[in-house]
Amino acid sequence: MAISAYIKETMSNKSAGVIRKMFEEGLKLKAQYGEDKVFDFSLGNPDLDPPAKVIETIKKCAEDTSRNIHGYMPNAGYPECRAAMARKTSMEQGVDIPGDCVVMAVGAAGALNSLFKAILNPGDNVIVPAPFFTEYRHYVKNYGGSLIEVPAAEDFSIDVEAISRSLNEKTAAVLINLPNNPTGRVYSEENIKALCAVLEEHGKKCGRKPYLILDEPYRAIVYDNVKVPAAFPLYDSSVVVTSFAKNLSLPGERLGYVCVNPACPDKADLIAAVIFCTRVLGFVNAPALFQRVVAQSYDAPCDYSLYKKRRDELMEILDEAGIQHLVPEGAFYMWCKAPDYFKGDDMAFCDYLKKYMILGAPGSSFGGPGWLRLAYCVSEKTILNSKDAFVQAMKDLKK
Repeated sequence: MAISAYIKETMSNKSAGVIRKMFEEGLKLKAQYGEDKVFDFSLGNPDLDPPAKVIETIKKCAEDTSRNIHGYMPNAGYPECRAAMARKTSMEQGVDIPGDCVVMAVGAAGALNSLFKAILNPGDNVIVPAPFFTEYRHYVKNYGGSLIEVPAAEDFSIDVEAISRSLNEKTAAVLINLPNNPTGRVYSEENIKALCAVLEEHGKKCGRKPYLILDEPYRAIVYDNVKVPAAFPLYDSSVVVTSFAKNLSLPGERLGYVCVNPACPDKADLIAAVIFCTRVLGFVNAPALFQRVVAQSYDAPCDYSLYKKRRDELMEILDEAGIQHLVPEGAFYMWCKAPDYFKGDDMAFCDYLKKYMILGAPGSSFGGPGWLRLAYCVSEKTILNSKDAFVQAMKDLKK
């Protein structure tokens, strides 16, 4: 007996699952040297507690002993939850969305997998601006597709011309993540408009109009009055995928959804396909308890000012150490450039920082070689205590 050759090869790839490997290594180092001696910026695991309204709603829903309260529901989710998510997305996108455009999912990851299974034929491709969330490669490959990685512009906005050159008759979708993980970049409305225009023109020319998939788990976490643009009014074949992992700090509860633009020409077929794929992939339905929770508390007041404070503190430390970085506009990741000494080898830079008990994720795993991602959704104490380690690491590098 043997495992799949593809899985075996993928698992042996050094960059496969590198974020989780760093996180697990961090746990071992903390056990060996003490938690206060290890500065783990590897995993985007929100440090803020869920809002008070969410906690109270969890308690209330958990106490409900109504008959069959934990039973099956329609594969698409509870109607009242779908309607609540439609109201939420209507406010974000600026268009009126009915509840039947929403399919509840097992996190944004489950949503993307159901969506890709629904739209991909073997040999199809999905285009993504790079850098991007590392698991996209696997999600697309799961259904016989290939991910075409198109480098972002110099300022890490979408290089629309480069995407235009990459489009072909096999392009099923363009996938964008905003705010972007790992760069923290929020694409401007002008950038999104230009992309939509290119997709529209391509659809007319080749007869196959690509979907524009908007992966938006970090939509609410933005800084300095930056706004995440809406795409539904700009492009009818657009789909939002999101979750409550980051904005409500519920990553372990695995609750998200797919929302199809009500103006989408094949809306009914696409929604039916996503519902069917949710079932046959074995998800069956999104978690019942947390569907009830988010339906009643998705609009809970949230204070992300602590993330901004930690962002600013980490930037100050990196500036003092002499490490180049972007200024994140959203999410909670710092995108740092590997020093010239490493000649673009971000894994070598990660290994070097590890000697100083600093753990980050190499940019090459995100399609951004030569860079490093630091997740600052960690305790303020971890950030402040990391200062000496960062400064010493760069001093020793200069020697």
